[in-house]
Amino acid sequence: MNGEGIGKLTVRDVPVEGERVLLRADLNVPMDDTLVSDDTRIRESLPTIEFLLGRGAAVLICSHLGRPKGQHEAGLSLAPVGERLAELLGQPVLFAEDSIGPSAKKLARSLQPGEVGLLENLRFHSEEEANERDFAGKLAELASLYVNDAFGVAHRAHASTVGIADFLPAIAGFLLEKEVRYLGSLVTAPPHPFVAIVGGAKVSTKISAIDHLLPKLDCLLVGGGMANTFLKAQGFEVGVSLVEDDLLDMARGILERAASAGVAVGLPLDAVVATELSPGIPVKTVSVDAIPTDCMVLDVGPATLAAFEQVLSNAAAVVWNGPLGVFELEQFARGSFGLASALANLEATTVVGGGETAAVVARSGLAERFTHVSTGGGASLEMLEGVVLPGITALLDAPSRFPHELH
Repeated sequence: MNGEGIGKLTVRDVPVEGERVLLRADLNVPMDDTLVSDDTRIRESLPTIEFLLGRGAAVLICSHLGRPKGQHEAGLSLAPVGERLAELLGQPVLFAEDSIGPSAKKLARSLQPGEVGLLENLRFHSEEEANERDFAGKLAELASLYVNDAFGVAHRAHASTVGIADFLPAIAGFLLEKEVRYLGSLVTAPPHPFVAIVGGAKVSTKISAIDHLLPKLDCLLVGGGMANTFLKAQGFEVGVSLVEDDLLDMARGILERAASAGVAVGLPLDAVVATELSPGIPVKTVSVDAIPTDCMVLDVGPATLAAFEQVLSNAAAVVWNGPLGVFELEQFARGSFGLASALANLEATTVVGGGETAAVVARSGLAERFTHVSTGGGASLEMLEGVVLPGITALLDAPSRFPHELH
């Protein structure tokens, strides 16, 4: 499939031999001191890097790490990330101590075709998040072509995602292309029956996505803390559970719109409850019409999971965004991991919408059995909301031929 699959030019569509490519990757990975504790995002960047190298390009990578707020923080240096990248690539990754300026220019000029360089954390400069034109221009001076493969920040109008496209021809990498293709196709033309599973803590973070998806759905399954708001809106006692009382009318409205549209809605039938959220606390499973007043709902129960699995068994496509419980603690993780296992065994198109949900799938060891696990938290959610992401809009549209001379 060429770049026209997402309406944007991709690395397949452009001659890159002998070019110096500035690749915006999402190397914002979890760190344990100076060691990368989860290299998923680095691994997801490898296909684009290896493709460019194989086509004779010099690849200069830029990324952010954490939230240094425009200040240099040694603990947020990308140097350890570069070391892990080198291990995965099986070749050296040269490193610049800044993302612009003399050290960045020196590295860029020294790069030969087939070599890889990495710039220091973009967010050590406040100009990056402010999308300052001068900063974007300085980044652009380092290369002849720009490739965005950082879907996780495609919803941000930053210098390295949007501003730079004013200076260099801008195209998509494989990861960004894959993310847009899978998430975009579910939003625009999903196969049916199409089921959305929404969880996580709050309704407020998912309202827009639910509203946008609802007309396209056959069934909506609701779990996690946000289900408490729906249950209370229907008159159930939810004890001291997390509830957004100001959104009870909103929850009723969603249920009414779903009924009018012929969309089935599955809410929890039972729940795992405890008097507080802490490791080792005694728990019990109760029906949702028997939640004690001194308890909080912290996971779905087995009856709910079985009901969800029954619905999913007939699905042609499923999108899942948000865990069903507080999966970080073992006694409240069975719902989320049980759901991951059920989805992994489906023959349907299964797409996971990033963030905590991707973490559940990764910890389950079943990621390879999903059609697509998004690397973008906020970006994936905004795509499900139907939002046009600025980092994608900035890329060149896919005509029949690449319109630029690079040199």
